[in-house]
Amino acid sequence: MVINEIPKPISSLIFEDFSGNEINLNQYNGKLVIINFWATWCAPCKKEMPSLDKLYQAKNFKNLQVFAVNMEQPNPLKTKKFFTDLNIKKLEIFFDNNLNFVKEFKLRGVPTTVLINKKGEEFARIIGEVNFLDKKFLKWLSNYD
Repeated sequence: MVINEIPKPISSLIFEDFSGNEINLNQYNGKLVIINFWATWCAPCKKEMPSLDKLYQAKNFKNLQVFAVNMEQPNPLKTKKFFTDLNIKKLEIFFDNNLNFVKEFKLRGVPTTVLINKKGEEFARIIGEVNFLDKKFLKWLSNYD
């Protein structure tokens, strides 16, 4: 995990929900935002996704918004099957057709998780797989909720 000593401001980012509706990241200022970038072919993504789903369901984070952004060409059937096979209950699928996230965050691979504070600034980033239910991680994250 890389923690930014000085959180980085993020420009207004537009991406799409599963139905193709535009989402503006700025709409979520005031919330703790986790953006997880993943792909169906990625084994570490498959391993970490259930713990991210359980984190999102947790009652102890009242101000949390999670975006699971698929980094492949949008394929609703393939991505839906990925979530169904993993028994994902709460997470929704999002897409980044215009590669806005790739450009803004200079993404290099999946899984990558970007954590954004209530002011809309990136305060940490996780490159690679993580257990989102790790007690130490949860305690640390609760400081930002």
